[in-house]
Amino acid sequence: MPPVSELMMFALALAASGVVAGVLAGLFGIGGGAILVPVFYQVFGLLGIDDAVRMHLSVGTSLAIIVPTSVRSFLSHYRRGVVDIDLLRSWIVAVPLGAILASVIAAHVGSETLRLIFAVIALALAFRMIFNRASWHIGADLPKNPIKWLVGVGIGILSGLMGIGGGVLNNTFMTLHNRPIHQAVATSAGVGVLISIPGLFGYVWAGLGAPGLPPLSTGFINWIAVALIIPITLLVAPLGVRLAHAMGRRQLEAGFGIFMVLIAARFFYSLLG
Repeated sequence: MPPVSELMMFALALAASGVVAGVLAGLFGIGGGAILVPVFYQVFGLLGIDDAVRMHLSVGTSLAIIVPTSVRSFLSHYRRGVVDIDLLRSWIVAVPLGAILASVIAAHVGSETLRLIFAVIALALAFRMIFNRASWHIGADLPKNPIKWLVGVGIGILSGLMGIGGGVLNNTFMTLHNRPIHQAVATSAGVGVLISIPGLFGYVWAGLGAPGLPPLSTGFINWIAVALIIPITLLVAPLGVRLAHAMGRRQLEAGFGIFMVLIAARFFYSLLG
């Protein structure tokens, strides 16, 4: 067990990540998993968690934290009347199905595979956010079923494997189909709800009986981290919502994209090591 001083530093790092994750949840309509997963991966490593379950634990714990964060963010956006409820209704089966499939995949792949998936998708999303232009469109409106339904499943799978709420993926999908960014952000909060709840139960099931888990873990969910960060993210998520409706997004998207590049580089480095 590391010294108390080191544990306090880890706790402060987790608390700081909770603030950032909560603001991002409201600002970008994301659950904050893109911040939390790499932080958890580092902290769990410093605490000596077995590498075989370290990434799985990071992803599962992130999804557990996203549940209340996404709900709070969704309700805040819903009250402003900008959520695309029709899209959420059409995905009420597709997105949760994808999240459940992600937990099944996670139960059968190693830590290296999860890190590679996270790094590749993070890098792709980062370049999209850095070089994004408002004029980029691939359609005048959202596609019809079955394409739209399959996109929902895909968002659920990729988000579940990364431990994110699907906001960045859904924002990309909606804005490329000529939907306003504020509507995309608001709707993404609802997508986070559809991903995180089934994802939580899926990662509990996937990790039951796994060796090397830390104390107070149920499957791939560590409840110490959950209890520490959830109150912080719930407190600051409405701040992100206010910022989203009050300021321009280009510089923020570029900054977040650069952050994602750094995270992807960190995971690629860990794979080389």
